[in-house]
Amino acid sequence: MSEMIFDTANRLFADHAKAAFAALPQRQVDGAVAWQSELWEAIEEFGFPLALLSEEEGGFGLESLEALPIIRLVGAHALPVPLAETMLANYLLAAAGLSLARGPAVVVTGVEIVSESTGWRLQGKVREVAWGRAAQTVVVLDDVGRIARIEQGWSIEEGHNLAAEARDTLHFDISLAAEMVATSPVRCEVFEAMGAVMRAQGLAGVLEETLKRCIDYSGERVQFGRPICAFQVIQQNLAELAGQVAAARAGADMAGAALSLVKTQPQNFILLAAAAKMRAGEAAGKAAWVAHQVHGAIGYTREFQLHPLTTRLWAWRDEFGNENYWAEILGETCLAGGAEDFWPLLADRVGGMQ
Repeated sequence: MSEMIFDTANRLFADHAKAAFAALPQRQVDGAVAWQSELWEAIEEFGFPLALLSEEEGGFGLESLEALPIIRLVGAHALPVPLAETMLANYLLAAAGLSLARGPAVVVTGVEIVSESTGWRLQGKVREVAWGRAAQTVVVLDDVGRIARIEQGWSIEEGHNLAAEARDTLHFDISLAAEMVATSPVRCEVFEAMGAVMRAQGLAGVLEETLKRCIDYSGERVQFGRPICAFQVIQQNLAELAGQVAAARAGADMAGAALSLVKTQPQNFILLAAAAKMRAGEAAGKAAWVAHQVHGAIGYTREFQLHPLTTRLWAWRDEFGNENYWAEILGETCLAGGAEDFWPLLADRVGGMQ
């Protein structure tokens, strides 16, 4: 089943990749790429936004590690859609017993959900929301354990990241009926770790595609009468890139499998997510450098298909916490346990998932 879903997603995404690339703005100041409505309709038709859910909840009934490769494919094909965000939104809504999302969805934190006489009121502002302008459902997690589902009433300030993906500011001042708010299945810090896992998956997919493109280009590009892949310095660069890709993929796999710990062992999950996102971010920086060394000046142009890959590497490594952020969390945890607990902390994380 997982192989069939992966193959279906790969074919669908490949069919839309050229259109997504052609839609990229010619200049950074031109804003975000236009919303790909036809692509999103196809994604919903195949049920991919529900991939993390059980069959009883309307999903595929896959293990998390079987469902998350879909997110890697979105990155590999450089598609401008909030599929990871919508998958997370539906996961949280199902766990909270609320209706699933209609259309594209996002999850936000930092908004107050305050009790009032007729129900609840949402107040606050959230920056850099992925594809906030396209969202038909917004899921709000507050700091005291509440979750809300809304479909209208927020205002938008448009923005974009380095990869020309929409990153908008959403403003909330909305009254809600009592039944639209429930107890959140996760704390805000656990959701942040879930987002980090999703970005680690996306980075792993982009890194894999970047390696493929570097191998292909170095075999085609001829300099001094032979392909540049014959030169030792290029071979060394490709070997370094392959190592970074393997490390990021291993971290993403580890953290992806750990999604089952979100409710039962949230602290363990946070540490695994921290390690995965930190390693993926480190790999992203090194891989982008190597990829542009291999491709030379042409790799920087917006007309070349390396561009949407490396701009995603640079942009996504900072989303849901950069390497420094997660390194501090890991470091503080190690120091808090002292010398005697360091090795068990390092070695027993995978065992903790069983």
